[in-house]
Amino acid sequence: MTRLRSLGHNAVSPYFPDAMPALPSLFLHIGFAGLYVALDAASFIHPLHGLNITPWNPAPAVGLVYLLRQGRRGWLPLVATVILSEWLVRGINHSWTASLLSSLILAGGYLTLGEVLRHRLRPGSLLDDRKALLDWILPIVSGTCLISLLYLSSLSLLGLLPAGGWQKGILQFWVGDGVGIAVAMPLFWWLSSARGRSLLQSAFLRWETLAYVLLSLAALWLAFDIGDGSRSKLFYLLFLPIVWASARQGMAGAIISASLLQVEVIGTVQALGYGVVTLAELQMLSLAMALIGFFIGSVVDEQQRTSNELRQSLRLAAAGEMAGALAHELNQPLTALAAYAAACDALLERGESGERLNAAVRGMLVESGRTGEVVRRLRDFFRTGATRLETIRLPKLLDQSSCHYRERAVTQGVEFRLGPVPDVELLADRLQLEVVLRNLLANAFDAVTAPGLEQRTVDLWAELLPGSRVAIVVEDSGGGLTEADAARLFEPFHSSKSSGLGLGLVISRAIVETHGGALLGEVAGHGVFRIILPLHESTEHA
Repeated sequence: MTRLRSLGHNAVSPYFPDAMPALPSLFLHIGFAGLYVALDAASFIHPLHGLNITPWNPAPAVGLVYLLRQGRRGWLPLVATVILSEWLVRGINHSWTASLLSSLILAGGYLTLGEVLRHRLRPGSLLDDRKALLDWILPIVSGTCLISLLYLSSLSLLGLLPAGGWQKGILQFWVGDGVGIAVAMPLFWWLSSARGRSLLQSAFLRWETLAYVLLSLAALWLAFDIGDGSRSKLFYLLFLPIVWASARQGMAGAIISASLLQVEVIGTVQALGYGVVTLAELQMLSLAMALIGFFIGSVVDEQQRTSNELRQSLRLAAAGEMAGALAHELNQPLTALAAYAAACDALLERGESGERLNAAVRGMLVESGRTGEVVRRLRDFFRTGATRLETIRLPKLLDQSSCHYRERAVTQGVEFRLGPVPDVELLADRLQLEVVLRNLLANAFDAVTAPGLEQRTVDLWAELLPGSRVAIVVEDSGGGLTEADAARLFEPFHSSKSSGLGLGLVISRAIVETHGGALLGEVAGHGVFRIILPLHESTEHA
């Protein structure tokens, strides 16, 4: 009972969890009714025969958002609000039964459209992807068309519509409802969501928002004043601010700009005394501008989400790649710690407490410090991508990176050869370069241990290059890269191995480029990868 009672006294919808702020239902219903009636009154311009047929009608957008957030609990308040608005805004100039019936038909159309949208829109969606936009706009266009047919037909049957006014009324009603809902609903939908309000606030408080507000005012002035006799030729300027806003700020910028332009256009044509025909044409232009802005904004938001997901995937994959380095780096200090601990235990058993015991304890402290340093460096790498540069001798780097693969070569029957390596120095993060080398060697070993391959050789060597650079080369007797492979070599999630994520080479190239170098894969009859790195200055002057 407690759970049912709590649901009855807040505005959280069972259909769309990210809903309006939790308010007592009565206050929410009153607030909705007040906003609906206010918008209906503000948009009651150029009414056809004094009826609810205007070229701009944003009030149903509030009604649809209310229905989506409230579900079936919002049916009765919506019907009552539509009837109340009809009486307060337009009055009863004809039979009250006819007025009531036409209002019920209109409310029934909005209820049906709301149910269709509720089944098509995903919970929590902010219409910020192309699929959600299509799932939303198609019912809006077709639904408002059907509502206009039903509503105008009912008015005609009730004798409230003069002869010959049916076709004109349908067009005007469809334009008014369709444009009003399509332009205004995303704004109210975002305002009814905590996440949407936060995104809108963040976009609105940027300085560039003021810039495209000024641009929209300038475009209006040029279109309606400078153009004068040929105004329609300059209306395309109104696309500039919404395209700018949506490209820069995604769906949030598109919503702000589309809503602003709608109000500006309506205010301007009212102030200049434009007729209903011109206003309907401008409304279609507003719809085109809004939809273009929404689709651009949704694409921008999709790309941003994809970029964030890829960044997170790369970080997770980097964790896997760095795990090998962590195991390698910690193995030596942990082995030394175990040896020092065993020595301390033996010394204590013999009753020694002099310098030999102190030396063993100091050794444990040194090795534990090395272990902590490795962990801190990896933590810094994952948090900020920071590198810790140190002077590294190239032969030692290659020897340490390949020690594990010398053992693997014996067990897998691979001939692993460490070729000539110039005795030069690098200024680099040793831990990260070892990750790159181990990744390339692992790929090489996988290539030569493939079924059906007779020759199994892997070579690791280095050579000096002009311009104070060095090339570290990993060669194998595998199949090598084709032109198609080379074209997609560093694409994320593209892997020739069934168990691979396709991120090892992406991470390796990022690490090498951070060091001012390049990672290259050659098209050849066998596998060839080159790591190009700059030499340390001390080596250059040697």
